[in-house]
Order: sequence, then C-alpha cells, then structure tokens
Amino acid sequence: MTDRALLPTGLEDVLPIDAQYEASVADHLMSTFASLGYDRVKPPMIEFEDNLLQGSGEAISAQTFRVMDPASQRMLGIRPDMTVQVERIACTRLVNAPRPLRLSYTGQVLRVKGSQLRPERQFGQAGVELIGSDAHSSDCEVILLAVEALTNAGAKNLSVDLGLPSLVPAICESLDIDDETKSQLRTALDRKDAASVKALGGKAADLFSILLDSAGPAKQAIETLKSLKLDGKAQSLCQSLISVYELAISQSPELNITIDAVENRGYEYHTGVTYTFYAKGARGELGRGGRYVAGSGEAAVGFTLFIDSLMRALPKAQAPEKLFVPFGTDAQESAKLRQQGNITVNGLQDESDVSAEAKRLGCSHIFLNGKIEPLVG
Repeated sequence: MTDRALLPTGLEDVLPIDAQYEASVADHLMSTFASLGYDRVKPPMIEFEDNLLQGSGEAISAQTFRVMDPASQRMLGIRPDMTVQVERIACTRLVNAPRPLRLSYTGQVLRVKGSQLRPERQFGQAGVELIGSDAHSSDCEVILLAVEALTNAGAKNLSVDLGLPSLVPAICESLDIDDETKSQLRTALDRKDAASVKALGGKAADLFSILLDSAGPAKQAIETLKSLKLDGKAQSLCQSLISVYELAISQSPELNITIDAVENRGYEYHTGVTYTFYAKGARGELGRGGRYVAGSGEAAVGFTLFIDSLMRALPKAQAPEKLFVPFGTDAQESAKLRQQGNITVNGLQDESDVSAEAKRLGCSHIFLNGKIEPLVG
C-alpha cells in the first residue's frame, strides 16, 4: 500500500477537505468572470501536437508531454497551458462570433517539469481571454477583473506588477545593437545585474541602467518612463504602459501597482503590456497575463490564475459541520434536513451508541428525536 501511494515528482493527491475547498475557490473565480460577460469554454486535455504548439504555442513546446494517438497515428500533446487552446477556439470555432470576444476557462494542466517557485507539474488554471480589441481599456478591464476575482476568492493584500517585455528588443533595434551584445544585455537584465549592464558602455548602458533602476513603485517608474527620450516603437510601447497604468489607477485608486519595464522571463510571446499578480506573504505569483496577437492576427489580452498558488494565499480549509442521521430515520425527513443547508451522514445500521458512531465519523451534530443536537466532547 505504501508503494501504491507513491506518485511521480511534482504530482500529488489532493485529499479531503482541501479538494472541496479548491473546487469552491475555482467556482468563485469562474462566477466573477461570468459576471463581467466572459463565456466559459472547455477545451480537451489533449489534442494534436501541431495544433497545440502553433503560433504562441511554440513558447510552451518544451513543457509539453507528447504521446502517440493509436487511432490517428499522429502525435498528441497534453496541454501545459490553456491559453493557447482558448485562442485556437476563438480563431476557429468562434471565428464568426462578434468581437470583442470574451471567453473564460478553468481546468488542469500538466508540465514536463516544475520550477523552484512552483515544483508542481500538474495544477489548476482559471483565466480569461478578451480577443478583438487593441484598446487600452481592454488591458485595464482584465487587470481589474483578475484583482476582483482573486479578492472574491479570499485573497488579500494583492499587488500587480506591470511589465513591457517587448521594450528591450525595440530599444535595441532603434540603437542598432548587435546580436551578441543584445544577448549579453538580456542575460544581465534578467539577472538584475546592474554592473554588467553598465559595463556594456555607451548610450545603451545609460538607458538600460535607468530602466533597471526604475523598477519598483509605479509612480516613480512612470515618471522615469515619461522622461526618457525614445522614438518609434519604443516610445509607443512606453506610452501604452503609461496609459494602462493611468486607466487602472483611476478606476481603482487603492490598487498597489509596481512596474518593471525590463522583465521578460515567461512573456516570450507577449507584444505589449504584461501583468503579474501577487499576494503579500504568498509564495510565487498568483497569475500572469498580458497583450498578445492571436493566431488570427487579432489583438488580444488575457490572464491565467494559478489555483495552486492561490490556495497557498488563502486561509487553511476548515472541516464543514456534518449532521449524523441514525439508521432508520425517514428518508423524507433526512432530505428536509439537507434542504435546510445541513450536510448529512447516514447511519447504515443500528448502533448501540449512536453518539459514539457520529463522533467516529467526524460529525459535529446528531439528529435525535426530531431535533438537531450538538455532540459534546
């Protein structure tokens, strides 16, 4: 039995009471998404590899489990992320649906390996995609929706980190920086290595040092971005970030926002403003999202929340109170107790001590002589 309880690295059984708690949290998230007009879709767990990894799906290729389909003799991929599947649905099955298209989803994903912050290889996701709008208000809508959903699920002390991963490549292009220097710069920025950035010298070193130093509270970062002398695509990207920030803070003045304009990791296919959600004291990010181009060429924004990370940000699950209904109780009476909101546990045979049996089964109350009585001790 001990051997049967062993599972592969990164996989786990979720036991009572945690499994029910996690399901209720996912329900809260999906209810919030639905309240803002996001229609739920349900893609399959596994699909053709070449479909799954098309376009933005290339970014998740290394995390995808592959298996051979005995029916079609084609390779299948087990989804490591649901965003690309929802994008596929929007661009195929719902290609003629009115835009902007608002879709939501939840389900399990499986990855080849975990990370230091998230060692789990299987976990739940929930999120939304808003496809067919390039307005800054669409970024603002999904940012505030994520915060509202996390709050409704019970998360506290939330913060949002805004990023602009395509800014560094845009600046490098405008300054005509060679590929080798660009690679060194990207490594230094990812490591937040200010000394290596300065060692590159020239205008690029000064500019990227300023951007690196500006990471932190949004007001300071925004002032820095406004002061930079950029042109072309780089200037347009900075203005997008400024506009999204100003919209979000005008609608939610109490929202804690930070900005890191040079962060790139995990946002390889995003083309505009990105957002990462955190809760004070919780390990890892609760979710992430941003602007990208859908497979149909449409502008799109969205986010994915990681339910395993969210569970760590919430209070521990509490066992629900259960009512023991002794063997022989009329079924209609038992049904009436459930209609009143009670969770009932039926006795399956006569017991000499029904109170002891109720305690053994983890019940807090017992139904005796037509009344609900608390169990003592």
